[in-house]
Amino acid sequence: MTPPPSTGARTGTGRAACHHGEILQGVFLDEHGRRRAGLVTLPMPSLGTRAQFVRRPGTEDITVAPADRTKALRAATYAMAECATRRRTPLCGGELRLSGNIPVGLGMGSSSSDVIAAVRAVADAFGVRLPPDTVARLAVRAERASDPLMLDGRPLLFAQREGRVLEELGPALPPAVVVGCALGGGRPVDTLALSTRAYDTEDVRAYERLRALLRHAVATADPALLGRVATDSARLGQRVLAHEEFGELMTVANRVGAVGVQVAHSGNVAGLLFDPAAPDLRGRLARCARALSAAGIPATYTFGTTADAVPPALIPPPHPFPTPSQNPSPNPPTSEEPPHGHAHGGSGRAHGGGDRPPRPDTCRRPAHLPAL
Repeated sequence: MTPPPSTGARTGTGRAACHHGEILQGVFLDEHGRRRAGLVTLPMPSLGTRAQFVRRPGTEDITVAPADRTKALRAATYAMAECATRRRTPLCGGELRLSGNIPVGLGMGSSSSDVIAAVRAVADAFGVRLPPDTVARLAVRAERASDPLMLDGRPLLFAQREGRVLEELGPALPPAVVVGCALGGGRPVDTLALSTRAYDTEDVRAYERLRALLRHAVATADPALLGRVATDSARLGQRVLAHEEFGELMTVANRVGAVGVQVAHSGNVAGLLFDPAAPDLRGRLARCARALSAAGIPATYTFGTTADAVPPALIPPPHPFPTPSQNPSPNPPTSEEPPHGHAHGGSGRAHGGGDRPPRPDTCRRPAHLPAL
């Protein structure tokens, strides 16, 4: 049982959503013509991480529970130093607690969500409002690469290793309905085992072409063009993370009238995209779920790229992602980000095999880290 806060303690809270993989990910040219790894995520605000941080003046250590959220622990320490400098107050210790419902190892940004929620909770405990670019800088420092979850769902081409925006694509993605599913039986992906590959000039040209198409899709609110970009990006991503079910996923998409497919480039989560204005949308979504089930690909969540993309009456109850206990993996998950050098570079072991959203009755010893 957590002891009551000591005198002078202040509690802050923070939250960060996750995403459903990427619409586009690859290598692009920045404003100076230099190659930069970048991505455009597919936001999924219904799942996320909640963080609570209690400042403990007069102490030195920062702790985190669950104890294996080491990236969030580092982020909290960096955020503490940032906020103390801004407020001109001494460093102190504190307690960080995380809870959430994001499946780990499927490429949904669980570690980025942990990190961003932790930074926001620390800032709230200090009474500081950190701008998104500062949150991005701290997140990249904590995990070497970060998803743009601190920017709250806007369609951006984001350099995940640098924590900066390469291009603002517009106010919102085109409206589309996404039928989510889990490839590989929902097993977490050991991204450290993924092969590395170099990107040549032709690769850059292909990704720049998709970037231009996505820019046009956003400007014209065209779901069909959005689906085309996502599908082409998923095909290119197959060269690194080859999904055995990708061909079957494309077959289902063509059969049920989806405008495209999107696949996480560092995990097993995927989705079929539908035009909300398509005739008999309800029937298409139902046939899609049945076809996925027949193909051995479990459907998970149905959601929209925008708040009004899909009427609530059309959204079926969610099917939880398969758990590792249902689909044991021979290798424990490591990080959702591939090692540095991949299109979605990462920092190694962020989450161990036991890193799961804690149950209400979970009791874990917190990890400790001295304040910087």
